[in-house]
Amino acid sequence: MATAQPARWRGPAVLAGLMLAAFTFNTTENLPIGLLKLISADLGVSLPAVGYLVTGYGLTVAVVSLPIAHVTRAMPRRHVLSGLLAALVLSSLLAAAVSCYWLLLAARLVTALAQALFWAVMGPVAVGLFPPAARGRVIGVLSVAGSLALVLGVPAGSWLGRRTTWQLPLVVLAGLGLLSLLTVALLLPTSRPEDGHAAHGAAPDTRRFAIVLATTALSVTGAFTGYTYLVAFLGAVSGFSDTAISALLLLSGVAGVIGVSATGPLLDRFPRGTLIAPVATQAAGMLGLYTAGGSKPVAVAALALVGGSLGPVFTATQNQVLRCAPGRTEIALAANSGAYNAGIAAGALLGALVLHGTSVRPTFLVGGLLTLAALAVLLVGGQPLPRRTAFTRSRTALRTR
Repeated sequence: MATAQPARWRGPAVLAGLMLAAFTFNTTENLPIGLLKLISADLGVSLPAVGYLVTGYGLTVAVVSLPIAHVTRAMPRRHVLSGLLAALVLSSLLAAAVSCYWLLLAARLVTALAQALFWAVMGPVAVGLFPPAARGRVIGVLSVAGSLALVLGVPAGSWLGRRTTWQLPLVVLAGLGLLSLLTVALLLPTSRPEDGHAAHGAAPDTRRFAIVLATTALSVTGAFTGYTYLVAFLGAVSGFSDTAISALLLLSGVAGVIGVSATGPLLDRFPRGTLIAPVATQAAGMLGLYTAGGSKPVAVAALALVGGSLGPVFTATQNQVLRCAPGRTEIALAANSGAYNAGIAAGALLGALVLHGTSVRPTFLVGGLLTLAALAVLLVGGQPLPRRTAFTRSRTALRTR
């Protein structure tokens, strides 16, 4: 039975609710980066142990994204999103109430389970609310909301946590999640997930899809090898005060919003270029921090490059997946989300190992080299097949006639 067409204002309203949810999930995921020292001191655990809160979160999303997307592939998207946002609210409140490291880790893993499916479902739902010609712009505004987590969410949470307790920002995030839940539950139409133009890739291509996944995994691993321990780096290597570090996190986030805002309108015209540019920018910023991070002006400039590239990388890969997905888009997006969060987990873990073995500075060297590997995969793997391959195919076809 056909569903009634929703009022025109509902599409933008639901999009706003999904943007708020993306902001809340991203802030929740990365908040331990800004509260690293507070959580460490309060719970009596080491800095790398707090880093494992990011690792465990990302690893959970990486492992369960595809299976959970497959299990829920036939469920109405309104029901799925409502359940995921309810889990976000409850797990955030639980994390704020506990006083044990392992209970905090367990609460974050519940949030990670919800996020694993959220990123797979949210994109096709949002894009499907608008005409196909608006696809790139919709992905762009969703990515702006996610990037605001770094420009507003993590710095604001860090500021609030330092002046109160590290638990209070989690209560605020639970409130934002509740607002998103009410918006989606009340306004999103109930429809079958396979309906609509966003359910399948616009130009399916398995080879391109594999290149996007590899680029995502390598670039994000590189970024979070250093970025997870950015607060420690800026204090120990660059010599900034805690107040200055909060301002620098804000600068990094502003650069990310600017990067995503500039990328969104170009996604449909330059799908490959809008991915190459931020990966190259990230490599320059990571290696710049390693080589000259002891200089405050250089550290500020390099941090702006890193912050300005993280959001556009995610935006461009999401857009490419929606184009080249070889099957259902939510399954393909779940794979990309899995690769992204596997990169977060691997980066945080690799950074912890480097930190244990040497110091915080080499984490940005390792991260920069991994980012260069991502750029190489994108440049080499994205090249069209050599002409002689096509010529050989033609000769083979003639011989078989």
